Amino acid sequence: MPEEQAVTGSAEDLLPATVLVVDDNETNRYLLTSWLQRAGHTVIAVGTGEEGLARLDSAPAGTYPDLAIIDVLLPDMSGFEVSERLKGSPRTAHLPVIQISAAAVSPEHHAEGLRRGADAYLDQPIDPGELLATVTATLRYARARRRAERLAQRLIALNSATLDVYSAVGFHSFASAAIGGAAAVLTSPASAVFFSPHGQAVHSMIEGPQSTVRTHPVPPGLPDQLAARCLHEETGVAITRLSAGQWRALLPADRLPGKVALAVARTKRGRPPVCLAVPATALHGTDDEQFFQQLANSSALALEALRTYNEEHALGLALQRSFLPKEMPAVPGVELAFRYLPASEHAEIGGDFYEAVQTVNGLLLAIGDVVGHSLTAATVMGEVRHALRAYAIEGHPPHLVLQRLETLLRQSQPGITVTLCLALITPDRRLHIANAGHIPPLVIDPRNGPRFHHPHGPLLGLGLPHPPPTVLDAPPGTRLLMVTDGLIEVRTTSLDTSLAELRDTVADGPAGLESMCDLLLARFGQNKDDDIALITALFA
Repeated sequence: MPEEQAVTGSAEDLLPATVLVVDDNETNRYLLTSWLQRAGHTVIAVGTGEEGLARLDSAPAGTYPDLAIIDVLLPDMSGFEVSERLKGSPRTAHLPVIQISAAAVSPEHHAEGLRRGADAYLDQPIDPGELLATVTATLRYARARRRAERLAQRLIALNSATLDVYSAVGFHSFASAAIGGAAAVLTSPASAVFFSPHGQAVHSMIEGPQSTVRTHPVPPGLPDQLAARCLHEETGVAITRLSAGQWRALLPADRLPGKVALAVARTKRGRPPVCLAVPATALHGTDDEQFFQQLANSSALALEALRTYNEEHALGLALQRSFLPKEMPAVPGVELAFRYLPASEHAEIGGDFYEAVQTVNGLLLAIGDVVGHSLTAATVMGEVRHALRAYAIEGHPPHLVLQRLETLLRQSQPGITVTLCLALITPDRRLHIANAGHIPPLVIDPRNGPRFHHPHGPLLGLGLPHPPPTVLDAPPGTRLLMVTDGLIEVRTTSLDTSLAELRDTVADGPAGLESMCDLLLARFGQNKDDDIALITALFA
């Protein structure tokens, strides 16, 4: 090598790095080490390939050198082999390598070195300025590549976290998605403070990706106190930093270490904010800040949607219940029992309903379902039920009640269809059954056992005529069961199979109406995503 030369250049062009030097020549190692250290780098110098590989194998994850300078002609193996082994290991594949040699200087040697893992190749004697410029260029490229890989990983994590917060169907899944997403995107502990959809201020914590989320209530004024640090009453998202003391004063139970980065997001004026927090050291630059802001904003939008859905769901349930009868009429010689079970908390509002009306012609039982799931379905259900009562009280027979409801729907709710089954129990112990496309009623004859009454007409809302009712004898001991499809419908099972299971369960079940209702709900009504209504009668 030539004598040491003065090296000039901008300090900004040569960012400090840790460099592994593998060279068996002590003089070469000394010169390389001196030039690199004078430029601000930290140097690990070894004399053989095995020593270099051993130093890398023993280094804890995250403490690897930033660059390796490897002599081609080593006493135990070639520098080409060292490079190959480095590039072939997932632990060191990212490590950039500069090959150097005083003997292997032909174009063929250069091509082999680059082919077997080198990122650059220098011939000796080496000019120190050329060496440091090559180190700078190699580091610049390697760091840009690692930054791109890191950004890609965090973008994937952000995309996954965003999907999770938007697909959350309840408070606990939202909390886990929001805070777990922050921990995954920034690979750090995270905390969150926000109002649940039910108005409870909560604090969630997670110690890192894949850890358990812990949530507990906090004072209701805390979210606004945090928002006052950066966002105030505005909408949008903002980031601020709080000292460890400031953060602990607000949240003494929180475990975020050191200084804290706080992102506050609000989607609408007057709405509570979503506050996410991570250690300030987790944000390494503007890219991380943008990821953090994006996740906070997505969380605020998702929580607002979840809150709106819960408000609509609660309104729909209240509306639904207000439309249903509060009690059944008492009719001599007829015992009645009924059940109504709303769908799960996160399912959409349905239009199932039942009714029992004492008329001049006898007791009219009705069960129906507005097709679709929405607040509109619940509203139409109430309209149909009230009109049904009015037409029944006027004394119209079942098929004319259906015909009048047909006219009403086509005028007031075009495009809406309804299934409805009517059963009129007359004083002479006869059943008049008119079915507009509904699940067939089950008639349990004391002599012949249970059988479904299959004849039916079209759905309401299609503008088609409805046939007269079928008339059946109902001797003492006869039972009638009418249900909505929410009780028995299973996506993976045919309706005929489900109806057969229902018939067999009733045949083998208790004679008492209340006990039978309980059995049917226990047997068929668990974990359903649709409303369930059933009404049953026993003729004494």
